[in-house]
Amino acid sequence: MHLTEKQLKLITDVASQNAIKAYRDYTEQQQQEKKDRRLRNIKLLLKNYRSFVKHCDDIIEEIQDLDTELEVTLLDSEEFAIEAIKRSKLRTLSIVRFTQKMIRVYETTCEEEGPEAIRRFKVLRELYITEPKKSIREVANVLFLSEKTIKRDRDKAVEALSVLMFGVDAVKFK
Repeated sequence: MHLTEKQLKLITDVASQNAIKAYRDYTEQQQQEKKDRRLRNIKLLLKNYRSFVKHCDDIIEEIQDLDTELEVTLLDSEEFAIEAIKRSKLRTLSIVRFTQKMIRVYETTCEEEGPEAIRRFKVLRELYITEPKKSIREVANVLFLSEKTIKRDRDKAVEALSVLMFGVDAVKFK
């Protein structure tokens, strides 16, 4: 079988278009997975926020205790373990402080945007920040909103916080 030049060009064009489409689909899928991962991480961070804050209350003292223990320790393996624990505690403290700062920035942004944005911040605050911990139903009762509205506001607030925390990486450009 012999293909003409025109047929070869047509086959090449179709194959190229399919390859480009497959590549675009793949990159869009990768971007979506990255966005989903960021949102999941923000939700996980918020879910554990109260515990992290409580943990950070004593963390400076714990780090000083670890430094004292390091001065006493002579064994390399123990020293390595203590340094790893210290790094982990410092990282937790840094993440909590950064999260607190971004929550304050989000609150300020919401205040500038108006009542609907303020409501979203209140939902975020009630679900993840204030004590005691409340369920969606309890927050709905406190704010006199439906559970569906609470969930929708929570998702929008988490998305906005994601953009603040991850910057331009959290924004999808079209």
